[in-house]
Amino acid sequence: MTNKSRIFLSPPHMSGNEQKYINEAFETNWIAPLGPNVDAFEKELAEYVGSKGAAAVSSGTAAIHLALRLLDVQQGDKVFCSSLTFIASANPILYQGAEPVFIDSEPDTWNMSPLALERAMEEAKKEGKLPKAVVVVDLYGQSAKMDEILAICNHYQVPVVEDAAESLGSTYKGKKSGTFGKFGIYSFNGNKIITTSGGGMLVSDDVEALQKARFLATQARDPAPHYQHSQVGYNYRMSNIVAGIGRAQLEVLDERVKARRAIFDRYVQALGDIEGVQFMPELEGTMSNRWLTTLTIDQQALGVTPMDIINALAEENIEARPVWKPLHLQPVFGGVTYYPHQEGRSVSDELFANGICLPSGSSMTIDEQNRVIDVFIRAIKR
Repeated sequence: MTNKSRIFLSPPHMSGNEQKYINEAFETNWIAPLGPNVDAFEKELAEYVGSKGAAAVSSGTAAIHLALRLLDVQQGDKVFCSSLTFIASANPILYQGAEPVFIDSEPDTWNMSPLALERAMEEAKKEGKLPKAVVVVDLYGQSAKMDEILAICNHYQVPVVEDAAESLGSTYKGKKSGTFGKFGIYSFNGNKIITTSGGGMLVSDDVEALQKARFLATQARDPAPHYQHSQVGYNYRMSNIVAGIGRAQLEVLDERVKARRAIFDRYVQALGDIEGVQFMPELEGTMSNRWLTTLTIDQQALGVTPMDIINALAEENIEARPVWKPLHLQPVFGGVTYYPHQEGRSVSDELFANGICLPSGSSMTIDEQNRVIDVFIRAIKR
């Protein structure tokens, strides 16, 4: 094992201004959940993405759960969901006792396939059971084909929840990622483009629905002098300290996007001409925050597997990962319905089999990036 310093996949990158907001919270004794930082963070984020409002919560998962609750997803309902994503996109479907149906990716964005979605909707219509919602994920910072997906969902009058956990700061045809559905969600987990250590945000143009989300996220406490509860709620609100970190992080978001895109470009410059290496595409008219630099390899052409490269990097104390394992292949979702991109072709299976995520932190130095590139090239020459 090398004694070189660890290069992480996507570590937190503090701006230095976080302490100011944290100190304010301490000095004013706003240590509990809620407070001035929470209100300001909601307002500032909503303004940044161009939505009418936002509700700050404890995680991106909590935001998805609240969105499904607001859409009245119940036991026995179906919810369509991208298959190539982290399990947090789909777990809230199970929280509501509903049944997930997984939709494959397509090659241009690695995101939800409009072809597969159209087939799934047609079949659901024939069966007389349309889904209550569609959860569309913007993977690794790249927006899905939102025009096509929204056209299908609007035709069948099915609301969209846009899981933009990985794509804050990205744009689709000039509009910010996360603002296309009835609800959008962001994550501020420690590995995201900006972080609050842990936290999430629900955004919408439906300000009344967001008010209800805040109510549900605060244990659904009725307006009474005593503790009274008429419905089930959750402990999902963001703390005032954490929101302070988020405010400082939001101030540097555009810089972080710029840094991640520069890292992506350097990888492409160094590795893009190698036959059998293909980087995640960027759809025309979109701008990806390039949260993670991801690529696929042609195992036959290169004579190595993704795990060979990931292990070679690990030997040099460098963290890399495979692409997300599709949810339709996860043991917890055994037997769940899945619609591939085309008959006989599952794009998400291909991406999982051949994909690699390279270290992409916005604080990464050029020397660190050169270390990754050198090990990658050595691994494929082995």
